[in-house]
Amino acid sequence: MKDIVTLAHGAGGKQTSELIDRIFKAHFANPDLTADDAAVLEVPAGRIAVSTDGFIVSPAFFPGGNVGKLSICGTVNDVACMGAEPLYLTCSFVIEEGFPMERLEQIASAMEKTAAEAGVRIVAGDTKVAGKGQVDGVFITTTGIGRVYEGVKTSGADARPGDAIIVTGDVGRHGCAILLARDEYGIEADVTSDCAPLAAAIRAALAAATDIHTIRDATRGGVGTVLYEIAHQSGVGIELDATAVPVAPEVAGVCGMLGLEPLYLACEGRLVIVCPAEEADAVLQALHASPHTEGAVVIGRVTDEARGRVVMRTEIGTRTILPEPGNELLPRIC
Repeated sequence: MKDIVTLAHGAGGKQTSELIDRIFKAHFANPDLTADDAAVLEVPAGRIAVSTDGFIVSPAFFPGGNVGKLSICGTVNDVACMGAEPLYLTCSFVIEEGFPMERLEQIASAMEKTAAEAGVRIVAGDTKVAGKGQVDGVFITTTGIGRVYEGVKTSGADARPGDAIIVTGDVGRHGCAILLARDEYGIEADVTSDCAPLAAAIRAALAAATDIHTIRDATRGGVGTVLYEIAHQSGVGIELDATAVPVAPEVAGVCGMLGLEPLYLACEGRLVIVCPAEEADAVLQALHASPHTEGAVVIGRVTDEARGRVVMRTEIGTRTILPEPGNELLPRIC
């Protein structure tokens, strides 16, 4: 087999079978992975959560991960945020002609490792090859299915005045890592993406509290965008404490140089959790004992004032409205 992906690998013949066997079957093997047109799966009792997402990231490899790891984390986290145990994934690849086979195997290996950590099985997929220049390396679309835990309902429309707002770690790390990996500004800083699967942490938080109202993962638009979405969906106001928002020094330094707001930089391993204030300590304790959420803190509260707005209480005690995100968010992630 050639060391690069060719158009023949997407033609559906012998080379396609060789590519699937060498790369995808080798890394995704499990009892539910099918060679047929569709996987036949056991349907769990009760409600299911389904999510699908496309992953386009440049560069495809970045400190802390690659597009393969990202494609598993993104969909697993979306399903888990609905109060569900992720069970199955499908994945679709669109690969640029000439893409190095070694790099494709690294992507598949990252997907294998991340799926195992998340406890999900990749059960079906599709592979297409696009001509040179039609695709930037490789695009991946994943769809996830999960079983919703009994009695659990989490929604951006369920935040209530008095609720505490928790973020599960320092913000803006993924967006900053991608920006630096593109090397467009000549800035050197040691920033690693926060990309991580969060189903185990969500399960622990749900077990620790009786009434978590909202769980969202802060991806493209960062924590600030998620908070505005919750404010609009629930018809509430949100007040943040600027001194409580965790930002890594290296991320703060890059943002300071470029005039960026860390709250609007993408995360790929951070949750925003809204729960009754009296349950916040129990949720924090569970998160601190879970992988990838050890840095969880309360950053603010839900109010019945300034509905539809996110207000920041500054270090000197003044209050300012955080601008609502609009137009193009920088850096563009996908």
